[in-house]
Amino acid sequence: MSKAPESALSTVMMVIATGRRLQERLETRLTGIGLSMRLFGALGHISRDPDLSYSDLARRAGVTSQSMRATVLMLEELGAVERNLRGQGHRARLELTDKGRALLTQARGILSELDEEFLKAAGQDQKAALDTACERALAPGGPFPFRSE
Repeated sequence: MSKAPESALSTVMMVIATGRRLQERLETRLTGIGLSMRLFGALGHISRDPDLSYSDLARRAGVTSQSMRATVLMLEELGAVERNLRGQGHRARLELTDKGRALLTQARGILSELDEEFLKAAGQDQKAALDTACERALAPGGPFPFRSE
């Protein structure tokens, strides 16, 4: 039987602590442009596939459909998303507005800056190893799949 690692040396604990710090920094910077991680995530999903249902969006975000409806409503109130009604019996198509595209661009810029800051601290030469380790751990069928679809 293997010995339990000390918490300060546990890879899991270091990844969790690092993730929390990165999440805090990202949330703070997104708040500066009027977004949260949930709003940023929804904008990204909608930009890639405007035909996603609320249920699809909710599943990808790991929240309930009701919670996703509230998220989309917030995006509409921000002027970032609009529902394009295609006629009776058809689901509304969610589309980014010019403001939504601009917010998404800003948020992605913030994410890139945070990537650079993190890799500067971790060592740019570690990027490939970090990416590979995360991809393997989070891959479908892997030990910690990012999402099951």
